[in-house]
Amino acid sequence: MEHVTEGSWETLPVPLHPRVLGVLRDLGFPYMTPVQSAAIPLFLRNKDVAAEAVTGSGKTLAFVIPILEILLRREEKLKKSQVGAIIITPTRELAIQIDEVLSHFTRPFPQFSQILWIGGRNPGEDVARFKQQGGNIVVATPGRLEDMFRRQAEGLDLASCVKSLDVLVLDEADRLLDMGFEASINTILEFLPKQRRTGLFSATQTQEVESLVRAGLRNPVRVSVREKGVAASSTQKTPSRLENYYMVCKADEKFNQLVHFLRNRKQEKHLVFFSTCACVEYYGKALEALVKGTEVMCIHGKMKHKRDKIFTGFRGLQSGILVCTDVMARGVDIPEVDWVLQYDPPSNASAFVHRCGRTARIGHAGSALVFLLPMEESYVSFLAINQKCPLQEMSLQESAADVLPRLRARALADRAVFEKGVRAFVSHVQAYAKHECSLIFRLKDLDFAALARGFALLRMPKMPELRGKQFPDFVPVDINTDTIPFKDKVREKQRQKLLEQQRKEKTENEGRRKFIKNKAWSKQKAKKEKKKKMNEKRKREEGSDIEDEDMEELLNDTRLLKKFKKGKITEEEFEKGLLKSGKKSVKAADCGVTDL
Repeated sequence: MEHVTEGSWETLPVPLHPRVLGVLRDLGFPYMTPVQSAAIPLFLRNKDVAAEAVTGSGKTLAFVIPILEILLRREEKLKKSQVGAIIITPTRELAIQIDEVLSHFTRPFPQFSQILWIGGRNPGEDVARFKQQGGNIVVATPGRLEDMFRRQAEGLDLASCVKSLDVLVLDEADRLLDMGFEASINTILEFLPKQRRTGLFSATQTQEVESLVRAGLRNPVRVSVREKGVAASSTQKTPSRLENYYMVCKADEKFNQLVHFLRNRKQEKHLVFFSTCACVEYYGKALEALVKGTEVMCIHGKMKHKRDKIFTGFRGLQSGILVCTDVMARGVDIPEVDWVLQYDPPSNASAFVHRCGRTARIGHAGSALVFLLPMEESYVSFLAINQKCPLQEMSLQESAADVLPRLRARALADRAVFEKGVRAFVSHVQAYAKHECSLIFRLKDLDFAALARGFALLRMPKMPELRGKQFPDFVPVDINTDTIPFKDKVREKQRQKLLEQQRKEKTENEGRRKFIKNKAWSKQKAKKEKKKKMNEKRKREEGSDIEDEDMEELLNDTRLLKKFKKGKITEEEFEKGLLKSGKKSVKAADCGVTDL
């Protein structure tokens, strides 16, 4: 491990409590990271802090330590039911991790109680626990915290409890907004006192985060930490000791390459990212069957009660495979991850950086690999421009075994596997259609036949995206898929019962003419006329908009694009120009259509 340090804790301009220093020694952190040495003194001097630093740079301690120090220096000691600090984070996994780190520091200070409020748990039990043991420091996800403010009927007046609040921390602030928590955050802020210290921590600063800074922080000090050896002009967001690779392969070769890669690295620890929960369910079970001799776990956002156990279990493993969605992309610290494998590229460029950041944390070395289709190769240039994230190519692995026939055999033997495969394929296509970088990830250019072979499908599913298309390169299995049974005998019995009921209903309804009640002719005519008038009005309004405002904006954007491509204006001037014309969030690289 290479220490990325900024001196020992004793060199801080504001001295830390001896017991806090003792905990740091016990945890094996003799030195500060740059973000810690920058943010902690500002917090302790009663400044609001907006910190941006690469993933794995030690942001958690940069706010946990100041919280303890600020609460220790209070003139009036906190009572059991008084809340002195709140830490808000987007996912329950990250909240559990922060709560765990915090517990090391509160243990030597029995006067402080801490409480964890996250989804997937009984809110009534959370209320009872707070009333019994209190919670001077609250670690919470936004939805559950907002819910707690509405629990007056159960005897919890949280609005009164937070009047004593000294510190509010928003961790992974950009993700909080990406996940649609903006309304919850605003509701929570209304309950909190204005006289407080606020810290906002993130790996990326977006326009939405800037708006939150202006709304929630008073005269904030901005901290932007880059790693040593990175040029001042660079905005690289990935750790410097991260080796970033990409592999170009066809859709029906991708899973074979993944399995071969994992089989050759069984003694290492891997995170494998997929785009949807259904893909995690399907491919996770497939990897369990195909990669023997190593632990394979699955985790995604639709899991309710199992997520905490799986997350904690994988953190404790020396080697293994965690198949996951972007629920694991932010903030979570899993020790000694060797490889981050992105089977599906993420829906936006910033998520790519956060996924990679699960390895090469705090000075450790690590590697990341993204699998790309031949039509997606320009994504490499896009990341280099958009995220200042260079990638190097990894060649296709030779002698990779074809495991897809085994997957098809599993689907033929068990209806559960067959149905999971169909759901995974449909969800993947739908996610692909919504990709933010649609100039590169074009649904119309996707080879659906090769993709279906890569999912080991027995037949093409019926879905809107495939309507009217022919797939001569895909050969469906010559079998009636309705006859495929569930391996689980209880589920198969239920299915047969349902099929029998449907056959019975069909027989009863045959020959029976459906009676449709006719509406009065006058009402039908009036409805048609009303609909016609509404359509005409909408067309007039749309036409007016295009002629007046949109056409002028479109012309301005086109002129800017031409100037930028000819090199007459810089990337920064181009983005500012688009922002002035009313765009909410603009990146120059998004507009470089074909010459990326």
